[in-house]
Amino acid sequence: MQLKGSTILVLGGWGLVGSAIIQRLMRFEPARVIVTSLRREEAEDAVEQLRRQYALLPAETFVPWWGNIFVRTEWKDLSREELLSDPERRRQLVEDTLGELTESALRRQALYDLLMTYQPDAVIDCVNTATAIAYQDIYTTGMQLARAVIEGESPSSADIERLLASLYIPQLVRHIQILHHSLRDAKVQAYLKVGTSGTGGMGLNIPFTHSEERPSRVLLSKAAVAGAQSLLLFLMARTPNGPVVKEVKPSAAIGWKRIGYGPIVRRGTVIERCDMLPEQALRCEGVFDRSASDGVMCLGIPLESVFIDTGENGIFGRAEFETVTTVGLMEMVTPEEIAHVVVEELRGAATGREIVQALDGSVMGPTYRAGALRERALAQLRRLEAEHSNTSIGFELLGPPRLTKLLYEAAILRAIAGSIRAVADATADALAHQAEHFIATNAEFRSTVLSVGLPILLSDGCRYLRGATVLVPSPTATDRALSAANIERWCSDGWIDLRPTNWQTWITRCRTLMERCSRDTADTSSRAEFTAEYWEQFETINEGKLAAYILYAEEGGGRTKR
Repeated sequence: MQLKGSTILVLGGWGLVGSAIIQRLMRFEPARVIVTSLRREEAEDAVEQLRRQYALLPAETFVPWWGNIFVRTEWKDLSREELLSDPERRRQLVEDTLGELTESALRRQALYDLLMTYQPDAVIDCVNTATAIAYQDIYTTGMQLARAVIEGESPSSADIERLLASLYIPQLVRHIQILHHSLRDAKVQAYLKVGTSGTGGMGLNIPFTHSEERPSRVLLSKAAVAGAQSLLLFLMARTPNGPVVKEVKPSAAIGWKRIGYGPIVRRGTVIERCDMLPEQALRCEGVFDRSASDGVMCLGIPLESVFIDTGENGIFGRAEFETVTTVGLMEMVTPEEIAHVVVEELRGAATGREIVQALDGSVMGPTYRAGALRERALAQLRRLEAEHSNTSIGFELLGPPRLTKLLYEAAILRAIAGSIRAVADATADALAHQAEHFIATNAEFRSTVLSVGLPILLSDGCRYLRGATVLVPSPTATDRALSAANIERWCSDGWIDLRPTNWQTWITRCRTLMERCSRDTADTSSRAEFTAEYWEQFETINEGKLAAYILYAEEGGGRTKR
């Protein structure tokens, strides 16, 4: 994409990699850079430094934004503990994580608000999503709840809600859902993620662990979330009408931001010097008490030392840094090298370091052999249908129910009208009357529909038929009122709808299909896929073809990689 004159949003722009990327971006003269960070002082500090460095540019070239992009806008400046400690906020956080993503829920999110406010041309995401999610450590909370149950205690609702709000995959899935909708609604051209391998490129034998385990469950959870996120981005990149999606995944220690001498900060807090005199030594007896402070002297001064600031990985001492970055261990890549790859990929260059394209080029896709054999399988299925006087439509094992609904409604149209042309020439009231008569007089067809789990709404819209199993509404649905709004949603999702309004939709669909194909009657090239010949001159109805066309052409469900 063209970077000159563009608006670029850098998530995590204060950090080690984010700041290096901004420096690289400025070579290409963007009009505006939105610099974000979790804390206000970080975002404002980054922008202040950039304004000093690029003093000849207008001050509004750099815009600070701060807050947590994984929560609601109203909560963006609260710590996670502040959210979890408040009963009402905690309950809402669980709902935001596990509940349905409605339009109102989407608009409440900080990430959506951020993108809609600035509507950037490109988003560069340097936030370590995997760390933010996986380091909430569901293992400790989960084991505490498990022990309570084993010991016959009743876990508190607060503890249960804390665990539910920390589940890794639901958090990641919700983040990707929000990100996808936000990018599309804001009309972002490109999204580029700076990801992580979770272990600095090392394997399961990584010696730099976070607990007595080797490797640590929490560390492997970080790697698992990072991998899951990469595959979700791979799917996002294959979604039509969205931005270009890329990911660069460094797999070494990233270093460094600065070298200096001063107070040592760990997790945002200065380490305070303490001491214990040898004569105050404790005896190795009983149970070790982590909170015991007998004999411990707090000196009231910070621990100061020479340090190297490695960004997300924190402050290292010289010896620590030397160990971690030694050849054969984690080694190192510089943020400037990452920034070079990121910006070049954003400009459209092929660096060979972008993993979505690498995945796209290495996964197996559709094959010629499968396409040829598909025709043989369909021929065998049609022969068996004729042999057994049976119409094989669908059993709702694949899902979603909407597909099965479309197939059975198309089958009804085939039975009562016979062709796409006849449907296009019909009236909605006539089709509704004929469809209800067909359902009433064809017990086997009716029983099949109800047996696979699809209710049938009769033409008056006031009565319905159902079987022993119902797929829509789902077993987890909380609102099952037979209201007009719910019935409309259920008919869209998976009820057979015999009302005239639905048949009018099918009439319009068939007319539109015929009009589109009529434009290509003289075209014998490979350009057109859904031609009149494909539809057998509209003199038949093929349920599978028709449902596929609806999902592909009307609902935007087609694949981009072909």
